[in-house]
Amino acid sequence: MLNRRFLLLMIVALLFSTLAFADSIPVNMTFLYPGSNSSGGVYTYPYYFSVNGGQPTAMMCDSFNNHIVPGESWSANVTNLLAGKGMFGSAFLDYKAAGLIFLGVSSGAINANVGNWAVWNLFTPGVTTDPTVLALEKQYLYMAKHGGDSALKGLVLYTAVGSSPGSGPQEFIGRRVGASTPEPGSLLLLSTGLLGIAGMVRRRLVRS
Repeated sequence: MLNRRFLLLMIVALLFSTLAFADSIPVNMTFLYPGSNSSGGVYTYPYYFSVNGGQPTAMMCDSFNNHIVPGESWSANVTNLLAGKGMFGSAFLDYKAAGLIFLGVSSGAINANVGNWAVWNLFTPGVTTDPTVLALEKQYLYMAKHGGDSALKGLVLYTAVGSSPGSGPQEFIGRRVGASTPEPGSLLLLSTGLLGIAGMVRRRLVRS
C-alpha cells in the first residue's frame, strides 16, 4: 500500500512539473479590439485578446511591420519572454528591455504611447525619431543589461505560428493566460516517464 501511494505521488509531481516547465504552449488567440490609446496613426497598448476562448486580456505589440484586424484569429505559440523562441529570435537584451517597459506601461508608470513606440523601435530600429521615445528605449536597455531577470517572471510572448517580421500576425508581450497545457513532445516524455516509474514500482511489488 505504501509503495502504491508513493507511486501516485510521483505521478502527480511529474505531471505538475511538466505542466509548469513546458517551454512552448500552442493556443488559439482572437484579437477582440484595441484600447483607446493611439499615436502616429496607429493604436498602442493595450490590445485586447481572447486566448482559447477566455476573457479579454491586455497585451503589447512588439512587431511594428506586422498587421492584424479585430475579429482575426490565429494559432500562436506561448513561450517565456527570454526563451529565445520569439519572432526576433535570441534578441535577449531587447526582449528583456521590452518586458520591463511592458511592466511599466501596464502599471501606469510609463505613458502607453511612449512605451509602445520604444518597444517597436527596439525590434524595428528607425520607426521613430521622437527624442522622448529614444531616451526611454536607451534607459531601459541599460536597465536590462545591468539588472536581473526576476521582475520578468510570468511574462510570455504570443507568437503566431509561421509568422516573421513583416509577415503574418503581430507578436505580443503579455502574461500567461489560463492553465498551461504541455505540447505533444512534452506529453510523450511525460508518458514515457510515468510508464518507467510504474514499471519499476511494479517490479518491486512483485519481488517483495
